[in-house]
Amino acid sequence: MDLRIGNGYDIHRLVSDRPLILGGIQIAHGLGLLGHSDADVLTHAIMDAMLGALSLGDIGHYFPPSDPQWAGADSLKLLAQVNELILSKGWKINNLDSVIVAERPKLKPHLQAMRDRLATVLQLTADQISIKATTNEKLGPVGREEGIAAYAVTLLVKE
Repeated sequence: MDLRIGNGYDIHRLVSDRPLILGGIQIAHGLGLLGHSDADVLTHAIMDAMLGALSLGDIGHYFPPSDPQWAGADSLKLLAQVNELILSKGWKINNLDSVIVAERPKLKPHLQAMRDRLATVLQLTADQISIKATTNEKLGPVGREEGIAAYAVTLLVKE
């Protein structure tokens, strides 16, 4: 069996007047993430993990922030495109594991909805997706609530 592992990371600054979207779920919070697209750090980290597993670069290669067509883009639509690319190469996701690092808001109540939304887009079952949430213990830019970060690891299998 052919296997490939990829990891991804993303961080975005928290600002006012933007929605907070994580894993395709809009979460009520006074701040949102700043970015060219919807700035969904979790989905971006997952895409980078998928692309990295096959040495296909990163999301900036496919959806450059300098290209106006991606302004405000729904990251789940971008994720679907990355998944189609992976599938077209003869690979599929076996599972993915991720962690969101944020001081606030508390994310535990939203994790299952994120898993379900991502599973639908990736044509997986929710038990193939792990999403954990933690704080940065008030350390660094995430700890000071200047931003939110996400890490992801995925295992791809050859079909």
